Amino acid sequence: MTATGGEDGRPLVVHLLHRFDTGGLENGVVNLINHLPAFRHAVVAVTQITAFKERVKAPGTRFIALEKPPGQGLWLYPRVYRLLRELRPAVVHTRNLGAMEFQLPAWAARVPLRVHSEHGWDVGDLGGVNRANQRLRRIYGTGVHRFVALSRAIETYLTGPVGFAPARVQRICNGVDTQRFKPGAEAPPDWPYRRGEHLVVGAVGRMQAVKDPLNLVDAFLRLRELRPADWPRLRLAMLGGGPLLEAARARLAEAGAAGQAWLPGDRGDVAALLPQFDVFALPSQAEGISNTLLEAMACGCAPVATDVGGNPELVQSGEGGNGLLVPARDSAALAAALARLVGDAPLRARLAEASLARARAEFSLDTMVSAYGALYASAPAR
Repeated sequence: MTATGGEDGRPLVVHLLHRFDTGGLENGVVNLINHLPAFRHAVVAVTQITAFKERVKAPGTRFIALEKPPGQGLWLYPRVYRLLRELRPAVVHTRNLGAMEFQLPAWAARVPLRVHSEHGWDVGDLGGVNRANQRLRRIYGTGVHRFVALSRAIETYLTGPVGFAPARVQRICNGVDTQRFKPGAEAPPDWPYRRGEHLVVGAVGRMQAVKDPLNLVDAFLRLRELRPADWPRLRLAMLGGGPLLEAARARLAEAGAAGQAWLPGDRGDVAALLPQFDVFALPSQAEGISNTLLEAMACGCAPVATDVGGNPELVQSGEGGNGLLVPARDSAALAAALARLVGDAPLRARLAEASLARARAEFSLDTMVSAYGALYASAPAR
């Protein structure tokens, strides 16, 4: 038996990321693990693993939290090296800069295939323009065999400013499970709104700065002036927890609109809630390929998204498109786009139908899983 096999003969893939918590990146890892049974899987979090792990259904998946405090992770290298020598994985797959430095102990442990993917940028380095971060990626990426870019924008970044050879970079777009995410799901009992009586603007995402949830709150409040006749029936639903959740609730309360908004925090039933949205809004300052945007499209929502990262690959604006794109950090532009959809039911219906068709035809989960499966299967024996 080669060193890449385990007790049951399947190769092991170690997914190494900064924190395993609610988020689009982590949701993509869950989808991959649950739909790739040809491999065993282990999730290693540099910091913590939360209850989000319950979404992983693949039997035998291991979860290991390194509990790293803030700061450089150099002192953890020996521990990661020993862990990888013990696990003997076929593949180590790190994600984003927060975990990329642990490619160095993976190289020292002689892991046969070392993969790193970039999903997007943090609010502290929008667009990845920080020269120090580019330099760190070059250093940490020395021993990486294959880089995965989730969007064309990230692929251009890795082969351009960072300077990796195009032959080492592969673009694999996120995919959506259209059997799980689809129109017509029955609303959960605690869903507070009624179809036809209310018009719901919805969002799903972690309440943190890069996702810019307060921008959406401000845009929604502007609808009171832009669509005064529609205002009484308008509702805002924002699903997700995070550091800005209370600030969003407070801003709505201060504006006297708390009764028209539902911000329940993290939810495990997003697939049942998304079909209840009339309009899906994605106000992020940066994105790779947004899982939640794909899921909303697959549920038949009319999307409005910021023109950043991979969003233009999912939402085509203009005549014959499937949604509306707006500048980031511009609540007036976001409000104007929302007002347009609020006032034009035929346009909402057309964009929703086009988004559903596009999600099913071009962004299937099977395509994504097949691409990663082929990549992982290319790992040589030790």
